[in-house]
Amino acid sequence: MTDAVELAYARAERVTAEWAKSFYFSSRCLPLAKKRAIFALYDYCRHADNLVDDRGERSVVEVRADLARLDADLRRIHAGDAPLDARWLALRDTLQRFPIPLEPLTDLLVGVATDLEPVEFDDFATLHHYCYLVAGGVGLMLGPVLGAPTQAFRDPGVGLGVAMQLTNVLRDIGEDLDRGRVYLPREELARYGLTRADLERRQVTPDFVRLMEFQVARARRYFENADIVLGLFPRDGSRLTVRLLQQTYAGILDVIEANGYDVFSRRAFTTTPRKLRILARALWDERFVPDAVLPTEQSA
Repeated sequence: MTDAVELAYARAERVTAEWAKSFYFSSRCLPLAKKRAIFALYDYCRHADNLVDDRGERSVVEVRADLARLDADLRRIHAGDAPLDARWLALRDTLQRFPIPLEPLTDLLVGVATDLEPVEFDDFATLHHYCYLVAGGVGLMLGPVLGAPTQAFRDPGVGLGVAMQLTNVLRDIGEDLDRGRVYLPREELARYGLTRADLERRQVTPDFVRLMEFQVARARRYFENADIVLGLFPRDGSRLTVRLLQQTYAGILDVIEANGYDVFSRRAFTTTPRKLRILARALWDERFVPDAVLPTEQSA
């Protein structure tokens, strides 16, 4: 491995440690090659997201051009060519080591481009599609790195990514309002007697609490439905990593509840002591998660 690739991996690790503490914590038990791949993939996802969220005075046209250049460089890398930007040397090395499909990488760019305009979704189907684009594909990226069979992992892997993004949506309601975004579907707001204007008042009313109780319960179901993926991973730290990621993110939902659903003035996050308790529990549970039995070619 060249010095330039080593530097790119080191940079990706710094980005992950700064921006994605749950991802970074959850990856600590992985073998080095897998851990580095997680960092390289996260660095790509974070860069794409920051092109939109941190665009400053750049116009929508300029940011779309940035995303198009990133898409073109990504396709070059995935085809095995050298990247135009040395930052992506770690990503190219990761794509050469692991059979990560192109689709979730490019879908992410389509998803983040949605946020270039004011966001307001009509129904849950639209929100779910957005979650698939920006996070469901993350599950599809992680599967090949962590060693899950591609076909068996696809649906629950997407479900895990969607669960994580739904959690982000609930945690960041206040911050997203500042950016002109309301991801909670209009249809569901209306069901609880709420409108966008009510959210903009940033008041935790009884109707808002009932809405959030519904939203948190649904996100939890997505996490629970993703439990099936655990037995698909090898016992080299990969299975433990997925469990930690799942439980650390699901823990954010517990904090939202404990905060009385005040997502306007209190940011929900999983504290380090809680993460350590999750780790201890996950290490114990690891002993009892059976390996998944996949159909053979004859029985399929």
